[in-house]
Amino acid sequence: MAARTKQKAKRNGALRVLVVGVGNMGASHARAYDKIEGFELAGFCARGIAKRSDLPMHWSNVPRFADYGEALETLKPDVVSINTWPDTHADYAIRAFKSGAHVFMEKPIAETVKDARRVVAAARNADKKLVIGYILRVHPSWVKFTELAKALGKPLVMRMNLNQQSIGDAWKWHKNLMKSLPPIVDCGVHYVDVMCQMTGAKPVRVHGIGAHLTKEVRTYNYGHLHVEFDDGSVGWYEAGWGPMMSEVAYFVKDVVGPKGCASIVMAEQGKGAGEGASDTTSADIDTHTKTNAIRLHHSKLNKDNSLAKADELFRMEDEPSHDELCEREQLVLMNAIRRNIDLSDHMEDAVNSLRIVLAADESVRKKKVVILR
Repeated sequence: MAARTKQKAKRNGALRVLVVGVGNMGASHARAYDKIEGFELAGFCARGIAKRSDLPMHWSNVPRFADYGEALETLKPDVVSINTWPDTHADYAIRAFKSGAHVFMEKPIAETVKDARRVVAAARNADKKLVIGYILRVHPSWVKFTELAKALGKPLVMRMNLNQQSIGDAWKWHKNLMKSLPPIVDCGVHYVDVMCQMTGAKPVRVHGIGAHLTKEVRTYNYGHLHVEFDDGSVGWYEAGWGPMMSEVAYFVKDVVGPKGCASIVMAEQGKGAGEGASDTTSADIDTHTKTNAIRLHHSKLNKDNSLAKADELFRMEDEPSHDELCEREQLVLMNAIRRNIDLSDHMEDAVNSLRIVLAADESVRKKKVVILR
């Protein structure tokens, strides 16, 4: 039945996808393309792909390439899915657009604002769709969290972090990421993007601090950014990667406004690990998206200054898995292509969030506040 379904999708003009980078995120997106009728895996491209023995057997007939240019020329795909290290994002995306393909790209859109704008311009010039992997935008709990925050009045105080006690394979992965960008940039675009959605205001000033806690990487592996908006709202984001990071208060997602506050509530993470053990949870990729509940607090008081309304708890017990969220992202892409949806705001938002986190990185390196114009 599965084979007949796939053949039917091909006859009906499935979008042929070249998946570039087949690590954690690339494999997740590849599974999404393989599952969703209307997509077809046209090929994989990655350095060392010939030596990979961990990919599913049912993908054994999918063509594999070590050279990106060769893959584009040979396959002429309808879609290129870019899941490589950030230092290749802009170049790969622009080459994909020139080849006539639509693009899905994992965040961040580029390493510099200039390159991000070049990517957006290339998408517009080619009249092709560009979707950036802001996975929180398709997560129902985060959509609800953002909706509740918008009803809290102005200004907003937005407090967010995601520190990761990365060890083993997670530490190898993070060290590779830090060859391109520090944590407050690579992960920060997610949460700064959420802040921008919540306040709907223009960022005007950014400050950042950082600490270099290991000699294994060239950049600082802990950072903290502060951003001010023109409506008076303020936000901070904190991110640290490495085996030295604390598992205490590693996940804070909290928004305060005149009318109260909304907070993502995580389950209590007790340790109790034996000697030499860590039992980490912060390095788990699902911690980027997972929620257990959202607590909504109301600030209105009675005449005796007691709270007029009890807190509300929104249970999030039936959440999408990481792979299911990747499927939702790819459905956004398919819908944009099939219905010719204008993604101008989506692309500009990606440039804007990158601009903020790169300003924070500049602030860390130059030890000064950065004014955004």
